[in-house]
Amino acid sequence: MNWGGFLNPLAGLWFLLAIPLVILYFLKLRRPQLQVSSLVLWRSVLNDSRVNSPFQRFRRNLLLWLQLALLACLVLAAMHPFWKGAADQAQYLPVLVDTSASMAALDRPGGQSRLDLAKQEVGQLIDQLMPGQRLALIGVSNTARSFCDFTDNPRILRAALEKMEIQQTASRLEDGLRMAQAMALSNPVETVLLFTDGNVPANVSFDLPFELAYQKLPAGGNNVGITAVNAQRNRDRWDVFVRIDGSASAEQPTTVEFWKDGSLEGSELVTVDGRGSQRVVFNLADSGAATLEVRLKPDGFDSLDLDNRAFLELPTQRSLRVYCPPDLATYRQAMSERESVSLYPDDGGNGKADQYDLVITDQAAQVGLESRMLLSIGLIPQDLQGKVEFTNQVTEVIDWQRSAPLLQYVQLRDLQIGGEPRRAADVEDGEFEKSGYEILAQGKRAPLILHRAGAVRDEYVLLFHTDRSTLVYRIGFPVFVKNALEEARRLAGLSEIQSHATGVLADRQVTPETTYTVIAPNGTLSTHRSSSDGVLSGIAAPSIGRYSITEGGREVASVGVNLQSTAETGLETVDSLRVKEVRVQATTTRLQSDRPLWPWLALLGFAILLAEWWFYQKRPSGLGVS
Repeated sequence: MNWGGFLNPLAGLWFLLAIPLVILYFLKLRRPQLQVSSLVLWRSVLNDSRVNSPFQRFRRNLLLWLQLALLACLVLAAMHPFWKGAADQAQYLPVLVDTSASMAALDRPGGQSRLDLAKQEVGQLIDQLMPGQRLALIGVSNTARSFCDFTDNPRILRAALEKMEIQQTASRLEDGLRMAQAMALSNPVETVLLFTDGNVPANVSFDLPFELAYQKLPAGGNNVGITAVNAQRNRDRWDVFVRIDGSASAEQPTTVEFWKDGSLEGSELVTVDGRGSQRVVFNLADSGAATLEVRLKPDGFDSLDLDNRAFLELPTQRSLRVYCPPDLATYRQAMSERESVSLYPDDGGNGKADQYDLVITDQAAQVGLESRMLLSIGLIPQDLQGKVEFTNQVTEVIDWQRSAPLLQYVQLRDLQIGGEPRRAADVEDGEFEKSGYEILAQGKRAPLILHRAGAVRDEYVLLFHTDRSTLVYRIGFPVFVKNALEEARRLAGLSEIQSHATGVLADRQVTPETTYTVIAPNGTLSTHRSSSDGVLSGIAAPSIGRYSITEGGREVASVGVNLQSTAETGLETVDSLRVKEVRVQATTTRLQSDRPLWPWLALLGFAILLAEWWFYQKRPSGLGVS
């Protein structure tokens, strides 16, 4: 059995002070020499000398023993003794604390949150901090934040611990482990300690350069919450869809309330359990821009409140802005009778918009027009130059993705295509995928239709010109154009609105090199500047609610942000983490670290000092001391 040891054994040399202490007691008694005229006193003198002989005094003097005991306590305390715990002592120990949304879950009504429980465990680590041992505190949610670098100062560590708060986001361990890895570059880190409720991804893409101790806290209680909100336009109304999920053992009636611009529009009672999702649909007349809020009111204990509210911003309805050059007469003809479509330029070649929702073109000079979606016809993108070339051969479609939004209900079998595209030598289909393209239709010698999704712009590339194919003569061509319009309408947020999860707002196309002010749900302001190509990105959205984006005091966009995480709402936990090829097993037992014993020895020494003072200064008159 390992009983522990001493961190400062050289302090034991102070035990040598016992030697002069004993010597002083041997030499303490000094009798004066006097001449007397009687021998009667010799008997008492002899008895007194026998009593005060060195060994007799050493055996019977209580004060000497108390002072030797006091010296022993003080020297042992200076040696810093400790009781060996179950965990190996680490000189530099980064402590990762999960601060994601699920850590706000309570175990019972009025109970303790998982974060408070984690703080309690870390606080005990701070109290048991050994001399020479240093802790660093890192909060982990969808990103990592260092609250305190390595220090052995309990006051600094406790102040940093108190600053940790719940982040209304899902959990992402990689950033926390990378931050600990960065700390290990300048300090010898052998072990990293993780406190979490277990609601983390089971697979972590990270190479562990140290040992990971996974401390799993008890899970929270039952929970129900909103995991998705979206709206679809249906003629002159919006259909709002709400999905509600619960933890595995949850089963309770819940009232779903639907609010518009602060007014209650309707409610519905549903029963949510852990066996599946509940879906609720609300119908809303289109009356312009509106702020929607969905609220849950569970009939019983609900451990997590953060997912009981969700927000969605409905835009003002407008026409789809489409640019299509007059030379593409077949496309313009297919769009001419479509409702809510503003076509640029007009038949005379006049008119333009500042920004388009859809650009359809076969001219390279028009590819750069600002738009949410681009459909290029018979053009090779700049990043594919040299990888594919056009020939004078005729080809046909070998296969295509029938479920792709652009190709739904479009029959491409037996389609004849002139100007066959051909891959360059030694170029495989994987080269297109490396450039970010998805192959939607495959020809004999090269892809025919490509798609590349982007945060600001989606690109569809036809590596053939439709005017040199039989597609324009088929009934599927108007369907193809209709699909392009509907996809552009969806991307522009005119037909379907998706709520956003907390974390970072999606990139947005705005005016280039312009400063915008973002108003968070709690009223805080932040400024962001768009890039030279008009992309506004990197806006942090850590809180649930409505974010307003303004420019010069005018609101240009508003975004509803929600927790929207099935894992966080379900309070799902994992018993082990797979970090690349390493499996880290969770433990629910409290980590037993080395326990310092010097405070108890110092306290014992103080008690001995009080006993000495009481015996020799304040003892009762009837109590004798030898």
